[in-house]
Amino acid sequence: MTPRLRTAHTAELTPAELRAVRALLDDAFGGEFGDEDFEHGLGGVHALVHDGSGLVAHGSVVMRRARHRGRWLRVGYVEAVGVRPEVRRTGLGGRVMEALERFVDRAYDLGALSASDDGARLYAARGWRPWTGRVCALSPDGIVHLPEEEGSVHLRPALAGPLDPGQELVFDWRDGDVL
Repeated sequence: MTPRLRTAHTAELTPAELRAVRALLDDAFGGEFGDEDFEHGLGGVHALVHDGSGLVAHGSVVMRRARHRGRWLRVGYVEAVGVRPEVRRTGLGGRVMEALERFVDRAYDLGALSASDDGARLYAARGWRPWTGRVCALSPDGIVHLPEEEGSVHLRPALAGPLDPGQELVFDWRDGDVL
């Protein structure tokens, strides 16, 4: 069976589909995908790829905010991108990203994601660029610098156009990993 891609908002997914997404991500990340990681991928649009065996690839884009040069931008933040280990390097991750990028490019000022070393190759090939500027977050105690995130944040200029890496990028706060 040719893998088929479907996009749907979290609200359109059944409890069984959400369990399948979680199981795929647990498998794709070797058990290193926590509850907060899963939570971060909810509330937006999901790209799901199914083949004859079930769900084989997933990713989502959720709305976040980031301040740059004094302006708060709508950010399409890509989360929970995973492909079953046995079908990696077959183009499924690219199909997921292509679907998510359509939403990022048309609905957000900016696309952002935090890439692993393995994932960075996929994102770079699709035009995502590492952010070379300072990364911060607006915490409950004010703005905090996140030097450990610098180098892993990748951006896709959308409606806002290119950003100035000489100016910090301040993301909204969330529980667990901020980025």
